[in-house]
Amino acid sequence: MAVPLLYAVLSGFKTTDELSRNPVGLPEKWVTSNYTDILGSSAFWRMIGSSTFIAIATTVVVVGVSALAAFSFSRFAFPGREALFTLFTMGLMFPFAVVALPLFLLLRSMDLLDNPLGVILPQAAFGIPVTIVILRGFFREIPAELEEAATLDGCGPLGFFWRVLLPMARPALGTVSVLAVVGSWNNFLLPLLVFTDPSWWTIPIGVQQFQGQYSAEYARVFAYLVLAMVPALAFYSVAERQLVGGLAAGATKG
Repeated sequence: MAVPLLYAVLSGFKTTDELSRNPVGLPEKWVTSNYTDILGSSAFWRMIGSSTFIAIATTVVVVGVSALAAFSFSRFAFPGREALFTLFTMGLMFPFAVVALPLFLLLRSMDLLDNPLGVILPQAAFGIPVTIVILRGFFREIPAELEEAATLDGCGPLGFFWRVLLPMARPALGTVSVLAVVGSWNNFLLPLLVFTDPSWWTIPIGVQQFQGQYSAEYARVFAYLVLAMVPALAFYSVAERQLVGGLAAGATKG
């Protein structure tokens, strides 16, 4: 896994001519301008900001809605609960490409094209099913005695959810948050479908546009790819412990 990444980093420090002659060796002369030119581009940072905003907003919606839904599915018995939960889980079976056309028509009718909500809301809708499945399993393992004790202390259902359940579920919430951020950051097709205005382009669209603009300058393309990966790699390196901890906690409780 490290070899392709290292190859891309080193290739970004070469000229295209040297990359053709010496594709696997160290650079004869380290060309830092491939990276500095991109870092000095306002368009690159605008796409970083757009991707970050959309990823954070999507994660807030996904985790907020899914946590409340998973709480209802795990702690309340009501008619049709399992049928409704099954309906949510059916959302895992539909890839985005299947609904691209009707979704585009729907967003156009709602005037959400070239609007960040046109990406945030569909991404959240596609992320909610798997998040509910993960959180429901975690919430069901919280002992009922804790809920009874909270009720005796005067906590209502929302009070128990906010004061007891969410603090105990931090590992699971961290896991689903990481998955939502990474999924939004890597999403290419939906932003491409929604955004025609370059001011809202995200990093995956930027990579495609840069490859088209500099298709013959492979070294610059490698530099752009590396810089586009850095924010996601940095985020994952920080959130890795939370992600692994959440998965391990879920496996232990399951």
